[in-house]
Amino acid sequence: MADQELTVDEATAACLDVVERVEEAVVVERSVLFETLSAVIARGHVLVEDVPGTGKTVLARVLAESLGLGFTRLQFTPDLLPADVTGSNVYNEHDRAFEFAEGPVFTNVVLADEINRAPPKTQAALLESMEEGQVSVDGTTHDLPEPFVVIATQNPVEQEGTFRLPEAQRDRFAVKTSMGYPDVEGEMDLLDKRASRRSLAPSVDPVVEPETVLALQDLAEDVRVDDKVRRYIIDIARETREDGRTDIGVSPRGVQRVFEAVRAGAVVAGRDYATPDDVKRLARATMAHRLVMTTEATVEGIDPERVVSDALAAVDVPAVSPDAPDPDGNEREDRTETELDEPGRPRVDGGGDRESEPDDSRDHEAGDPI
Repeated sequence: MADQELTVDEATAACLDVVERVEEAVVVERSVLFETLSAVIARGHVLVEDVPGTGKTVLARVLAESLGLGFTRLQFTPDLLPADVTGSNVYNEHDRAFEFAEGPVFTNVVLADEINRAPPKTQAALLESMEEGQVSVDGTTHDLPEPFVVIATQNPVEQEGTFRLPEAQRDRFAVKTSMGYPDVEGEMDLLDKRASRRSLAPSVDPVVEPETVLALQDLAEDVRVDDKVRRYIIDIARETREDGRTDIGVSPRGVQRVFEAVRAGAVVAGRDYATPDDVKRLARATMAHRLVMTTEATVEGIDPERVVSDALAAVDVPAVSPDAPDPDGNEREDRTETELDEPGRPRVDGGGDRESEPDDSRDHEAGDPI
C-alpha cells in the first residue's frame, strides 16, 4: 500500500502532468495514452501491436521516465532463455554458496520488445510475474518491486520465425493498443522535436514519484461502480461469447480486468465513480484481444474490434446519472470535458476517433466521446 494519499482532483492533475510530459517527447494520440495510463493505474499490463518505427519502445521508456519508475528493455529473440528473463542462482566461489542473480524483470516497467519472437517457454516466464508480481526460481519465491508493469510489443508483419502469443497469455494483458502512423502535422512535430535535441532518443524528467503511482493505484480501488455499470460490463462480455464469429469470448478474468481498467479510467477523468462512458471508451482496448475468432471469421478478415463494437451496439446503455454524488452527498463535476480538454486535440479520456479505425465501427455510438 502507498503511504501517500491523493484526492481525485490531485490524481487527475498528476495524470494530466504525466500525459503532457510524455507528449513533449512522443507524438502519440491521447486515446493511446489514456488506455496505457489506465492500465498502469489498474495494476495491469499493456500489449502494443504496431509496425516497426511507430514509437512503441520510446513510448514505454518515456512513460516510465515521466512516472519516475525504473525501466528495463528486454529484447526477445528465438534464443532467449527463461533464466534470461527471471534471473537464476549463481554459485559464489568466495562464499561457497549459490546466490540469486536478479534478471531484467526486477524493475518497475519492463519492456518486452517483440515478445512474439521468443519461444513459448520464454514467453511463459513472464506469466507468474505478470499475474502474481513474483518470480519463482529453484523453489524460492522472489517478490518484484512495486509498482510493476509489463509493456510488451509485437510486430503484426514479418511473422516468419515468430511464436504467436497463446490466448492464456494475451488474456493477462489488461489493454491492447496500437499507435498507428501520425498525420502530417504529427510527423512535422516529430521532426521539430528531433531538431531541438542533440540525442537520437528523446528523454524526459519525472513529474511524479513511484509513491504517487502507488497512490493512484490505491485511489482506483475506491472508485464506486454502480451495479448497473457492472451489469453493463458483464452483458457486453456475454454478447461477445454468444457472437457466431467467435469461438471464445471475453473470459471471467477479462471481465475483472475490464472492471479494473474502468475504475482507473474514472480516476484519469477526474471522478470517484464510473459511468457507462468509461466502459465504452475502454471496451475495445480491454476486450478485443481476448477474443478467439472462428476459422470462417478469420478467413473473412473480421476484426475482433468489430465484434466488440457490435456487442456495444447490441447492449442497452444503462441510465446512470452523470452527476452522481460523492460520499459526502455533494455533486461532483465531471472534469472530463473541462480541465482535461484542450482546443484542437484529443482529450486525455480518449476523446477523438483514431484515424486507423473505420467510421462504421462507431456509427451506433452517437454522442460517445470516443
